[in-house]
Amino acid sequence: MLYLSEILLQEIELQNFSELEEKVRERARAGEMFFRMDVKPPFPDTPSNWEERLEAVFTSR
Repeated sequence: MLYLSEILLQEIELQNFSELEEKVRERARAGEMFFRMDVKPPFPDTPSNWEERLEAVFTSR
């Protein structure tokens, strides 16, 4: 299972929400089957619908 907190800890160079979306997409394409959003992204540009957007990116692969 992929946790959002895991991505944020491993990818400390991320600067914004867009870059986070790309990392989520990469992990989904690499074969991750499940995704859990256990923390809110800390970026100033994190949208209010961040959970829906990350879920959509993960499931669209």
